[in-house]
Parts: sequence; structure tokens; C-alpha cells
Amino acid sequence: MIGALFCRELKKSWKLLALICAVLTLYMAMITSMFDPALGESLNTMMESMPQVFAAFGMSTPGTTLLDFLVNYLYGFLLVVFPMLFILILSNRLVARYTDRGSMAWLLASPHKRRELAMNQAVVLMVETLALTGYVTLCEIALSAALFPGELDLPAFLRVNLGLYGLILFLGGLSFCCSCLFGESRRAVGVSAGCCVAFVLVQMVSQVGEKFESLRYATPLTLFDPEGLAAGDGQALICFVILFLTGAALFAAGIAGFCRKDISV
Repeated sequence: MIGALFCRELKKSWKLLALICAVLTLYMAMITSMFDPALGESLNTMMESMPQVFAAFGMSTPGTTLLDFLVNYLYGFLLVVFPMLFILILSNRLVARYTDRGSMAWLLASPHKRRELAMNQAVVLMVETLALTGYVTLCEIALSAALFPGELDLPAFLRVNLGLYGLILFLGGLSFCCSCLFGESRRAVGVSAGCCVAFVLVQMVSQVGEKFESLRYATPLTLFDPEGLAAGDGQALICFVILFLTGAALFAAGIAGFCRKDISV
């Protein structure tokens, strides 16, 4: 770890983190306040009239509990896409943009090895994504306690958010690896953003009907199973471990690639 650089990166990125947290707070407050078990029948009627639209956004099973409601309306789309956007922007700032702006020469001229520099940037991204996941978890717990005291199954909710961090870590590892391997910011962002958008689109298509159900195996987002995690399903927990380990491996691959690549300064 490089203390001065670590603190500098955290200071530079707090505004982006605050913005994403503010947007997510707005959505979480709106959706949580809409929970009403008595409306379950009405929501089911709406879903029956537009099943493919609701299914595409992962909103096909509203359930009857507060946890079911949150999993259905937050963890199927919103809490995947917004953290993904945060990761794409931050990972590009941490590595690729330094090369574009010529600042990499300053970093490489320091008495620190390339591996130390890359590991420092990787840890910054991990800490920031952990902070985002922690904020989402605490914010939703606070909203649920304020609006519907005693309704939230806390252990199950924590399992869901642990799985969410596994997914975010995987996406972070992918974006960081692209940022390390590609010499230009536009290429790093293009590849990582292209992969992420493709993952989301494939998952949306796979959820609209049995005809396209097999596509779910073509996107790693399928490994994040909030319903299974909430129920304590063993297979969902194994999928979380796979996401977590794959994310860690991608971070390691990015660091190794950064140490070996020819950087023009």
C-alpha cells in the first residue's frame, strides 16, 4: 500500500461515491415506501398484463414480505446497474486515465514498484465498492426500520447484500483488469462497458420467457441469485463464492498485466 496515493484516490472519488449513494437513496426510499402487503394482488394483476416487461427487469415475483418486495424491485436491476456505472467510471480513473493524461510517468518515477502501484489502485476500488455496498445495506435497514418496524428479515437481508458485494467485486475485477491491460482509456472503458452492457441485456432477454431461458447461462449475472440467498439456498451461496473468487482472480490478472505491459510515458 502507498499511503499518500491511497488517501489521494479516496479524496478524489468521494464525490462520485456520494452522488451514486444519493441516487440510490432516492430510489430505495421510494420503493420501500411503496410496500404494502394488501397491494400484492393488484401488483400481480399488473404483472399478468405485462409479464415480459416486468420479467425483463427481474420483477416477476413480488412476494408478500418486505424482503421479497425489496429483492424483486431493487436487486433485480437498480442495485446492479448503478454500482456497475460507478465501477466503470472509477476503474478508468484509477489506472487507464493516468496513462492518457501522461500522469503515469509521475507514478512510475516514484520509488514504488509497479506491483505496489497496481495493488494500491485495486485496493482503492475494493474499498470504495465495499463502502457502497455497506451504505446500501445500512440505508435500507434504516428505511425499513423507520417505515415498517420489525418487517425485515435481517439475517436473510444481510445474505442478499453479501451476494451483491460478490457481484460488484466481480464487475470491479473485470473493469480493473481492462483498465490495466489496455493502454488507452477509451479502449478500457469500451471493452469493460461493452461486456457489462452485454451481461445486462442477455440477462433481461433470458428472463422474458422460456424460449430464451437458456441465455441465462451466457451471463455471469445469473450467478447472483438474491431470492436463493434470502432463502439460504446452498447453490446460491456457491454461486456467490464463484463470483467472489472470479473477481479476486480478475484483480490479480489486472495487476499482473500492468506489471508486464509496455507503458509509453
